Amino acid sequence: MSAVLDLVGATCVLLGAFLCLAAAVGLARFPDVLSRMHAATKPQTLGLILVATGVELSLRSWAAFGTVVLIAALQLTTAPVAAHLVSRTVYRSNQVRRDLLDRDDLAEDLAEAGFTLGPVPEEGRDGSADGR
Repeated sequence: MSAVLDLVGATCVLLGAFLCLAAAVGLARFPDVLSRMHAATKPQTLGLILVATGVELSLRSWAAFGTVVLIAALQLTTAPVAAHLVSRTVYRSNQVRRDLLDRDDLAEDLAEAGFTLGPVPEEGRDGSADGR
């Protein structure tokens, strides 16, 4: 039984590490903030929880279980809030690449509410809004 738990724990750690690597690649490769936020929150959160679960399966102690539950709870509660705040700030400061959006439902809602977006940031040398 111990060998099976060690094997499952190692598999969880490897899968979690792969998801964290995929999130890092997404952060480096995606073109705008909204896409990067997706990479920074979803695969990274699951990857961290898988790594912590794998460590817990290898250690098999109540202290490790409590730590895993705390890590998962904090990650699941803070990542969506942080992503929402970043996306809200980026959208309202008008730094969203509109050419990458399929639909923009929020623009209509904000227009109805009388909210106006901030000025469009200056474009970089290659035409991107973030200056890279």
